[in-house]
Amino acid sequence: MSGSIDAGGAPKPVGAYPHARRVGNLLLMSGIGPRDPATNAVPGNEHDAEGHLVSHDIVAQTRAVFANVRAVLEASGSRWEDLVDVTVFLTDMARDFKAYNAVWAEHFPDPASAPCRTTLGIDALPTPIAIELKCIAAFKE
Repeated sequence: MSGSIDAGGAPKPVGAYPHARRVGNLLLMSGIGPRDPATNAVPGNEHDAEGHLVSHDIVAQTRAVFANVRAVLEASGSRWEDLVDVTVFLTDMARDFKAYNAVWAEHFPDPASAPCRTTLGIDALPTPIAIELKCIAAFKE
């Protein structure tokens, strides 16, 4: 069984791909960013008079990306607790990891029941965001 998921409560993908695809009891999510689904704005981004990005708030973006992941999970019939693996992409690992990790701990206070996680520092993402998540969830049988 396979089917694509397009979540109305999450921002539209920036390319020609679905938010997620269900394959058997797994939900494989495309990269999810922190853009606001209603306005497409990136929470916590500050721009100068010419429109250039000058700073970002990783806590605001982390909370927003978690909300967007929840929206895709809910649209698929899955739940936050069903997450089994998360890959995190940060554009400024040295500056943002500690604050990001604190928000993660709020959402997953018990490491024994948290999903597996890999966090990578990368140079850039396709839009002016500082964080993106790639998630896998397992549906309960």
